[in-house]
Amino acid sequence: MVVAQYDFQPTNETDLPFKKGDRLKVLQGWFFKDLGRRDTERLLLAPGNKVGSFLIRESETTKGAFSLSIRDSSPESGDVVKHYKIRTLDRGGYYISPSSNFSSLQELVNYYSKSAGGLCQRLGSPCKSVTPQCPWAQDEWEIPRETLKMVKKLGAGQFGEVWMGYYKNHQKVAIKTLKAGTMEPEAFLQEANLMKKLQHERLVRLHAVVTEEPIFIITEYMANGSLLDFLKTEDGKRLKLPKLIDMSAQIAEGMAYIERKNYIHRDLRAANILVSETLLCKIADFGLARIIESEYTAHEGAKFPIKWTAPESINYGTFSIKSDVWSFGVLLTEIVTYGRTPYPGMTNPEVIRNLDKNYRMPCPDSCPDEVYQLMLTCWKEKPEDRPTFDHLQDLLNDFFVATEGQYEMQRE
Repeated sequence: MVVAQYDFQPTNETDLPFKKGDRLKVLQGWFFKDLGRRDTERLLLAPGNKVGSFLIRESETTKGAFSLSIRDSSPESGDVVKHYKIRTLDRGGYYISPSSNFSSLQELVNYYSKSAGGLCQRLGSPCKSVTPQCPWAQDEWEIPRETLKMVKKLGAGQFGEVWMGYYKNHQKVAIKTLKAGTMEPEAFLQEANLMKKLQHERLVRLHAVVTEEPIFIITEYMANGSLLDFLKTEDGKRLKLPKLIDMSAQIAEGMAYIERKNYIHRDLRAANILVSETLLCKIADFGLARIIESEYTAHEGAKFPIKWTAPESINYGTFSIKSDVWSFGVLLTEIVTYGRTPYPGMTNPEVIRNLDKNYRMPCPDSCPDEVYQLMLTCWKEKPEDRPTFDHLQDLLNDFFVATEGQYEMQRE
């Protein structure tokens, strides 16, 4: 049984309406209707699922067909996800192997829950789904400070602090507080109005703002904090290369959206990527760097993230999506080294002098040459020679595809 967290009005006649507090029985916890293959793998490999965890989803390539995805493990490759095509019979019914037919998907699940029957694993528990965030009312944008309750301090930086807290005592949120004088409230509100229009599953959702100083920014809460901090934890250090590449692909996907919207991040680094409970990555603080930099840095001489900044931005103050691509190349070094500071052993002035001589960071230990070559394309001297985020996303998504089959063949 589950309890509804909010009212829901159906958008079509097949949806079920319910009100907050209603108790609902989930009949088929293993069915994820329109989940894509890559997100299926991310979900099944997330903490909380075990070997044998599974789900059934609609096929992306064959209309009316389904796919069974199972978490498997082997000493050679570690935990992986295997996919099996569920085919339909002309007279009705389903099968994975022609030798075993079923009248319903439930019957198929029941059968393979008792015996692997040629699959990589006997079906165990249904995949744990992501708890959906409560919807945020559109008119709750500029909110009173009194509606927020600060519970736990998560971190602090030169511009303010980040807290876990609650909005109206029930909705868990992240609250970013900005020191007075960090930026002009009018300039901030103008930028925030732009930022709230950028909505994508790979961007941290901006919920609301407190516009009187000290300014508060209220966003969705991400349980594992910043990618930089997470990579240094025991769980982070256990991540293998395929997951690190997948996280890089997720970040590139979010940046490709920012690219399509003709927006710029200006401060892309692991400290500004947040990680969810299921190890999904989302980009945070997009857009803030511009107003903080113009309103605050000039007056306070605040630290500039030199080691992530493209040469044209350091030398001429010019920022573009291509300077974000340079920063992404540096971010990749943070990911494959589990949070090591870029240009180890170098001071900021040394980095600037070396970049002027066309120096580039050497390939990090244990980093595949293909990934290092991708970093080097991000660090091309001329901004126009650097790849687009759309291209980077495709390269990273396809990094392991050449070595894996689309579907497993079932053993008879």
